[in-house]
Amino acid sequence: QVQLVESGGGLVQAGGSLRLSCAASGRTFGNLAMGWFRQAPGKEREFAASISWTGMTTFYDGSVEGRFTISRDNAKNTMYLQMNSLKSEDTAVYYCAAHFGSLSASDYKERSAYESWGQGTQVTVSS
Repeated sequence: QVQLVESGGGLVQAGGSLRLSCAASGRTFGNLAMGWFRQAPGKEREFAASISWTGMTTFYDGSVEGRFTISRDNAKNTMYLQMNSLKSEDTAVYYCAAHFGSLSASDYKERSAYESWGQGTQVTVSS
């Protein structure tokens, strides 16, 4: 089992930036496909971005593409989400997720493909 801990959330004005971090332990980080999902109040948890275990392949939801950048540092067992040009609709709890092993391209965006989840970090964007 993988333990995941998110950090970096907070309150920011629209147009601002935040960087989220996800620290992983318990399994070899380099063998994990990773993702960020988010859940706004009253809504389902939805895909935001994901990254392959090598970091060479990334996927984004259309709502964040061009504004968010996902990355990972396998030496530090940490994944990041750089969020720029934040909008009020980005307000949500952001969750880090991990899958041990590889995923097909279509699975990277599926919540059910990930077996380990963090507790989440709140991001609030004020307009």
